[in-house]
Amino acid sequence: MENTESKQKKLTSSWIACCTKGFPVSAYKSPPSSESEYDDKKKYHDGDSPESKTARRKPGGWKAISFVLGNETFERLASIGLLANFMVFLLTQFHMDQVMASNVLSIWSGVTNFAPLVGAYLSDSYLGRFKTIAYASFGSLMGMLTLTLVAWIPRLHPPPCKPQGHDCKGPTTSQLAVLAMGLGFLSIGGGGIRPCSLPFGVDQFDSSTEEGRKGINSFFNWYYTTFTVVLIIALTVVVYIQDSVSWVLGFGIPTMLMLCSIVLFFIGTRLYVHVKPEGSIFSGIAQSLVAAYKKRKLKLSNETEVDGVFYDPPLKGDTVVKKLSLTNKFRFLNKAAIIMEGELQADGSNSKPWRLCSIQQIEEVKCLLKTIPVWASGIICFTAMAQQGTFTVSQASKMDRHLGPHFQIPVGSLAVISMVTIGLWLPLYDRVIVPPLRKVTKIEGGITLLQRMGIGIAFSILSMVAAGLVEIKRRASALEHAGPDGIAPISVMWLAPQLILMGFAEAFNIIGQIEFYNKEFPENMSSVANSLFSCTAAGASYLSALLVNVVHKVTKGKNGQPDWLTKDINAGKVENFYFLIAGLGVLNFVYFVIVSRRYQYKTRIWIDEEEKSGFDVELNVVKQ
Repeated sequence: MENTESKQKKLTSSWIACCTKGFPVSAYKSPPSSESEYDDKKKYHDGDSPESKTARRKPGGWKAISFVLGNETFERLASIGLLANFMVFLLTQFHMDQVMASNVLSIWSGVTNFAPLVGAYLSDSYLGRFKTIAYASFGSLMGMLTLTLVAWIPRLHPPPCKPQGHDCKGPTTSQLAVLAMGLGFLSIGGGGIRPCSLPFGVDQFDSSTEEGRKGINSFFNWYYTTFTVVLIIALTVVVYIQDSVSWVLGFGIPTMLMLCSIVLFFIGTRLYVHVKPEGSIFSGIAQSLVAAYKKRKLKLSNETEVDGVFYDPPLKGDTVVKKLSLTNKFRFLNKAAIIMEGELQADGSNSKPWRLCSIQQIEEVKCLLKTIPVWASGIICFTAMAQQGTFTVSQASKMDRHLGPHFQIPVGSLAVISMVTIGLWLPLYDRVIVPPLRKVTKIEGGITLLQRMGIGIAFSILSMVAAGLVEIKRRASALEHAGPDGIAPISVMWLAPQLILMGFAEAFNIIGQIEFYNKEFPENMSSVANSLFSCTAAGASYLSALLVNVVHKVTKGKNGQPDWLTKDINAGKVENFYFLIAGLGVLNFVYFVIVSRRYQYKTRIWIDEEEKSGFDVELNVVKQ
């Protein structure tokens, strides 16, 4: 006979399954039997005594965060300040044409955005976050020092152009090799710092206490506040020094700041909470795929019974993780959790992790697989955004940038327009637009995350159309009235519409993506969620490089006529390139609508007794 408590739990599980349409909740596990048991699981690692755990948590907190934030602020100011104006550096100091400079930036950006995957794996599996950040910081310092030397030592960059701008010698193979080495060190640094800095800050608080949870929320606020301030300083002060004072000083200042960042980081060593690596989620993903392949010939029963059929051990760890229920999505993966003879030890533990995986593991893989179509839709949207750092810079360099008789706006500072747009729009959206929308749609965010991402894609298309129209006007003005330098007598503020529209695209799509990935993955997959976002940017960088090279080759005239992206922007047709990206954006938007209408948000079973709801269900409102 089942007791009343057991029956109630089964009834609750069945009710959730009925409400979630296609997401049967057969793997529901009861919460700990007592409050004291729950507290022990939440606060302490398996095998750790309360005393040792308390000792581990005693340091950290805001005393450590001051050093973490200081390190992060200096590091971001250094890296962003170094690279915010890098397109101009390649065009003016290395004498590259638009296509080559764009390729260098796109390829380097792609490598740098894929690197956090490697950094997250090394951190979770071997080094831990502290050591990963430490090693990566030295990598960034080496990269910055190399680029500073490139700008300083004449032999490491091409000689200046002769008067009148003729006979400009390009970089030699050895000069390109030194440049690539510097950018490679920066990629190593970014690969270690980006996936670890935010989680390392969170590690300094005890999330099992109310004070710790408040500290984490406050840390996020300070983290993004300092990031915004750093961006503004980098895109204004540092860029101005590079453009108007000296490239050596403009690169040297970020290098010194990076050195200060490392010193500050190590000063706080004794205060930090050092969480040991406990294994990477990537290993679990690989094990699930391998186990499913090895058991591919097994047949799945239509019954939803879990006990004794599927491997479903209790969750481990010192954080409260949401238990994922067994679903029929990507059902072939369920075979990896079928228990076969000899796969369990006497104590019930797994003896063959590459042949048997838990329900939690395979559901985590499903979370990844079902988000891939949505992830792919962000690549073309990011490709449009990437043009802010390439051809928008080329446009600005051939426009009137004067503010008054003596001051010129640095071309690398124009990205501030997008930032200001985001900074002004987000509070307005959150405080003024969302509340009435929430009343109408009954959705906490006013609209769904997928709808928010779709709006961002639409804005990116509009931005490319606006960029093309402005370029037509700019080029016509340059051809009719430009002087010997080729600068059109038209204000650079004509670029503001496309940058404002791109700011809206970022505010909707990028923030929507970040929230989407973090909500669709369980807590222990946060590194994967953040890596997916970086991979979107990496894919966009490679797609941008591919488009640039194909357009450069295909549009070149047979009789020596310049292609769309020729070195002399006034002789090319960059507007056609913008319209091409806009056209791809329209196709991408149609694809996104189809994917989003078929997407179902995940259903999670909460094992945290402090959650009053008992479970969290979010369904696609388009389907209802």
